[in-house]
Amino acid sequence: MQRTNDAFLQILSNFSMENRPIYVKPYGNGHINDTFKVTTDHSDIEYVLQRINHLIFKHIYVLQNNIDVVTSHIHKKLVARGEQNIDRKVLTFLSAKDEKSYYFDGTNYWRVCLMIPCSQSFDEVNVACSFEAGRAFGDFQSMLSDLPDWVLGDTIPNFHNMVFRLMQFREAITANPVSRLEEVKELVDELRSRTEAMCIHEVLYHEGKLEKRTIHCDTKVNNVLFEEEGKVLCIIDLDAVMPGFVLSDFGDFIRTGTNTGTEDDENIDRVNVDLDIFKAYTRGYMETAQSFLTPLEISMLPYGGRLLTYMQTVRFLTDYINGDTYYRIHHPKHNLIRTKAEFKLLQSLEAHAAEMDGFMEAYL
Repeated sequence: MQRTNDAFLQILSNFSMENRPIYVKPYGNGHINDTFKVTTDHSDIEYVLQRINHLIFKHIYVLQNNIDVVTSHIHKKLVARGEQNIDRKVLTFLSAKDEKSYYFDGTNYWRVCLMIPCSQSFDEVNVACSFEAGRAFGDFQSMLSDLPDWVLGDTIPNFHNMVFRLMQFREAITANPVSRLEEVKELVDELRSRTEAMCIHEVLYHEGKLEKRTIHCDTKVNNVLFEEEGKVLCIIDLDAVMPGFVLSDFGDFIRTGTNTGTEDDENIDRVNVDLDIFKAYTRGYMETAQSFLTPLEISMLPYGGRLLTYMQTVRFLTDYINGDTYYRIHHPKHNLIRTKAEFKLLQSLEAHAAEMDGFMEAYL
């Protein structure tokens, strides 16, 4: 149901706002939450209103508590550093009248945060912004590295759990609900042959050699806000912040940022790893993250790129075998095309693994 401006203003009346909201309009191109820009009677102050997708995020209290804990912790770290303009460097969420950082209208959950003015985000990656994004995500993890993992919950259980994703994969293969298995048998065999290698981190975790930390879980370049001059302001989109492996965050940027093609590229010859982007991101990341990382974590960062690419290949193929029940598709073979493109990127990462691993030796 489309809401009128008055309906939005009624929702906003439940938040403690210093400035009177006047007009609300759709904002951005997010795929999960519905996002709106709020203009106020003060020309320099605007807000972002979001309807939280509670079909994806089923535990809203956990979601918002994670965000509250993380933003508060970062705010304290920025104050201790003597940073200026802190409201531009960490998201600030408003309290509802019941002191929660969200409002439930009986059907939907809503939240409001200050809009960070004079900022921009990028969808395309180059060497310069890759370096800055690496510094930003490394700094984000560094500021949260002393936050005990028990204070946060899982906003999306098993989101980056490779063992769980492989279990879903095996279930899809066994069920073969729409008779697509024969068509993808070669891809299935390729992915199965890598199962043990792509679960090494889980073994190390259970052996007590690898730890979980607070991570972002969606380290795409468009989740970094930049100043107009190109310097980083703030990390945004904190919905998936939860305990996990640092190599997952590192790996997800490598998966999305170093791909010379697209995630659903029909011409897989265009899909390869851009090593210049990898090196730039790594330099930026290590500049801010090296102080808290263990030697094992540092040595495994390139493996993180292979892991997240393998995981996404498994997820796309699982969905294709199941009949396209999870990812939105634009044509019947879309998930298969995604699978093949992602697998080509995995092969490219594997082909350059020795060079990428060798690049990390300078940091050990």
